[in-house]
Amino acid sequence: MNWDQEVVASLSWLVKAWAITLVVFFGAFALALRGTRWGRQFRAITGDYFDPRRSWRPLLGVALMLLLVLSGVRMNVLFSNWYNGFYSGMQALDAASFWFHMRLFGILAAVHVVRALVNAWVRGAFSIHWREWLNERLVSGWLGGQGYYLGRFAQPAVDNPDQRIQQDAPALVSNTLALALGLVSAVVSMIEFTAILWKLSAPLEIAGLELPRAMVFLVYAYVLVATVFAVAIGRPLVRLNFLQEQFGASYRYLLVRLREYGESIALYRGEAVEQRSLRQGFAQVIANAWALLTRSLKFDGYNLGISQLAVVFPFLIQAPRMFAGQIKLGDVMQTGEAFGQVQDALSFFRTSYDSFAGYQAVLDRLSGFDDNLQAVAALALPQLKANPAALVVRGLTVSRPDGPVLTRGLDLTVPAGSALLIRGPSGSGKTTLLRALAGLWPHAQGEAERPQGSACLFLSQKPYLPVGSLRTALAYPAATVETARAGEILQQVQLGHLVGQLEVEQDWSQVLSPGEQQRLAFGRVLAAAPAIVFLDEATSATDSGLEHGLYALLRRELPQAIVVSIGHRETLLAFHDHTLTLQRDGGWALAPVDVPAAGRPVGA
Repeated sequence: MNWDQEVVASLSWLVKAWAITLVVFFGAFALALRGTRWGRQFRAITGDYFDPRRSWRPLLGVALMLLLVLSGVRMNVLFSNWYNGFYSGMQALDAASFWFHMRLFGILAAVHVVRALVNAWVRGAFSIHWREWLNERLVSGWLGGQGYYLGRFAQPAVDNPDQRIQQDAPALVSNTLALALGLVSAVVSMIEFTAILWKLSAPLEIAGLELPRAMVFLVYAYVLVATVFAVAIGRPLVRLNFLQEQFGASYRYLLVRLREYGESIALYRGEAVEQRSLRQGFAQVIANAWALLTRSLKFDGYNLGISQLAVVFPFLIQAPRMFAGQIKLGDVMQTGEAFGQVQDALSFFRTSYDSFAGYQAVLDRLSGFDDNLQAVAALALPQLKANPAALVVRGLTVSRPDGPVLTRGLDLTVPAGSALLIRGPSGSGKTTLLRALAGLWPHAQGEAERPQGSACLFLSQKPYLPVGSLRTALAYPAATVETARAGEILQQVQLGHLVGQLEVEQDWSQVLSPGEQQRLAFGRVLAAAPAIVFLDEATSATDSGLEHGLYALLRRELPQAIVVSIGHRETLLAFHDHTLTLQRDGGWALAPVDVPAAGRPVGA
């Protein structure tokens, strides 16, 4: 090999190989997106990231990574030629050749290290940018269409969507790059080192038949047979990897629930029940882990045995030729190197079968999540129209998911400044009616008009408090509230002792009592000043005196607001103009309140 001209020759090879690889890679990529199941899944999940109409940067990043992969293959070819010259010089006891190859190795090693570092940085940066985009897409889709809540009503149902965003999305990015670039490296290495092996091979007589260029045909036959058996052994890994993700996520969900409902479980002394549930969930994880371990040992053991045999195979073929003086030691060493490269390249699918299995499991989980979001977008939800001055309901029928009607043909109008109290026996569908009016119940037909957006606020029985400062919890879902106003509101809802802690960041749901949380939620109503507010037993954790004070405060501070409440206490009647009583058979009755009004401005 003429090392003086190798720089120009290598650059020329890189340009040609890069051009060919770009055409073949992107052509195969486009065909896979349309012609394979996993390709269509990939396109649905993250295909837009590579759309040049959005940005050319991802495609340019892929092109750069392909160039770095090809340069890595070229470095392996150069090292292979170096091995030949080095060992041939050693065999000839040529000191000058030895020191020349030592200096040459220093140059090759330096270039190799720089290339490896640049490749690691480029691939890492590409992964981070891709992961940022994919996370934003999944989270926006999950939140934008309220899929985090409505997903439970859509098919296909998905478990642990949080895990699919937090774990499966990064796995999709890393595995796609590892498998795609690994495949390119394997194919190009196979071509390059097959050419080297072809030059070093000689005829071999087998059972009276002469096999020309025997080394090339033997390595291909060797890997082909090994791959057939590897696929058969590794096929169950696809299902086992999918189940491992599913069972692990379910077990983690049980642990999260234990922490979330820790106080209730402690008061019930339900540790024994929870432990049984955790043991059952963990037993599924362990049973599948044993099955995965057993199958992986079979697969890895088979691959290890095949790889070890491949180490000595080329030397067994070339040794007689070297002893006969037909080839040099350097030829033998380069044959071993080239055989190993071809064998590794051809074995890519065999050795990466478990990676492909895990990749398919990740695609299935993310595809199921994406399908669920699409199904959420197709749900038939009640028609909600904007009406800034009233709540108007026409022919609203609300049903259970399994069919029975909860509320049939509801018609009512609640003008600005009026209040409606919804009552009825447990199970009559009071909270479900509010969900329908919020546009969150797909099993409803009819029309409704109400104030929209920030002019509408719902308070549930258990308020949600985001992790962060008390100011953030008070302003939610708005971004913030002014300090003076926040302090005034806390005083009004009898949480004045917390004024000095507005900037303290912690999980306030673990600090405040249920009653304090409900008072803080009333503070949100004062901060937001909505045109309509729905209260679903929003004072159930307070005593009657506090409840009276909170409702009086609400009607006094927001006299023009529409108030729709669910509650059981008779004392609530004084703060409402009408009652809507729901019946178990789907019937309903609307009637005016005949008790003296309380807590309203004079003249109301």
